[in-house]
Amino acid sequence: MARILLGVSGGIAAYKALELVRLATGAGHAVRVVQSPNSRRFVGEASFAALSGAPVLMSEFERDPARGAFPDQEPPSHDPLSHLELVANADVFLIAPASANTIAKLAAGLADNLLCSCALAAGCPVVLAPAMNNRMYEHPATVANLRTLAERGVRIVEPGVGRLASKGEQGIGRLAEPEALLSACDAALAGRGVEAPVGEMAGLCVLIGAGGTREPIDSVRFIGNSSSGRMGFALAQAAQRRGAHVTLVAANVALETPVGVERRDVASAGELKDACEAAFAECDVLLMAAAVADFTPAEPANGKIKKADRELLEIVLRPTADVLEGLAAQRRPGQTLVGFAAEHGAEAVEIARGKLAGKDLDALVVNDISRADIGFEVDANEVTILSADGGRRDVPRASKAHVAEAILDTVLELRASR
Repeated sequence: MARILLGVSGGIAAYKALELVRLATGAGHAVRVVQSPNSRRFVGEASFAALSGAPVLMSEFERDPARGAFPDQEPPSHDPLSHLELVANADVFLIAPASANTIAKLAAGLADNLLCSCALAAGCPVVLAPAMNNRMYEHPATVANLRTLAERGVRIVEPGVGRLASKGEQGIGRLAEPEALLSACDAALAGRGVEAPVGEMAGLCVLIGAGGTREPIDSVRFIGNSSSGRMGFALAQAAQRRGAHVTLVAANVALETPVGVERRDVASAGELKDACEAAFAECDVLLMAAAVADFTPAEPANGKIKKADRELLEIVLRPTADVLEGLAAQRRPGQTLVGFAAEHGAEAVEIARGKLAGKDLDALVVNDISRADIGFEVDANEVTILSADGGRRDVPRASKAHVAEAILDTVLELRASR
């Protein structure tokens, strides 16, 4: 059995760390716990000490009665430095929950408390499980900090989606369940990466189109649209978390790639078509959330068109290929195809019904782009999911991460009904 050093930072999810200690000790592991000062506002050290059978520490300057030893070890004859001795004895260091503040400190290499000092001195595998509000988790600073830590070899256990601590809040940010945390420690001890939880989409290949294409007018100008790619990226992250192998074709998207997702960048409708066709045969599920231009300049100029060259600029447009329709014509048995339709105004759903009927799709996700509080360039969305079998699911305004989960639930229901 192994020695697990558990770091607990401040957050309501600290209560789940108690269950983790119970599971770990029940499995025969020896556990020591270090807490950040703020974590004690949620769970006291007496509870962790009772479950682990070992003293709990918060500061480098408090004496450790066990002198850095785990419950299965004899303490040394001297008083060593706690932050060095604990990680020297540990086989794995798990930080759960890891707050946004602690993650930022670790990414910056700060060591202003015992937990951070242990992380900086750790020679054993480090596993980190974020837990926070969805807006904090999805903030670019937190995304960048997690990427930095992952690049340094820290294993990240993705949080779950669902009810959050604040009343009425839903989204990504729930601490992974204790069983998943212990499994992540086992994987680290075995020298494996933290595997995606085996979920409903394990073994499925999911192809996702995201962002908006740009059709060149000349070397600097283009015809484009307002799609940010946020919905497609939320789908990619959610599918990967459910165990799927995800290929993400991103058209002009500046967002960070979700961990564990294979990304292919494209610019124009033609490039997106080629990239999707190359991956389509192998996929089980297609989610075409990309906003693909319907028209492209027939003869883009070489170089930059000068304003002085002409008083009136006329651009002849030709239709682009319908990427989704072309893929649907190539579908094989067993594939699930979902399209997206951005419509404007009260007739959005009825217009979308006509589109669904005219394409060989299993479902169409519709959102009303006439509303400023959902859709392009915002983190929230509100959609209606229409199924080819006549089904309808209305997803009220929520974060795009939450909407992505509802879309994937529909995909799984459609696949199960075959």
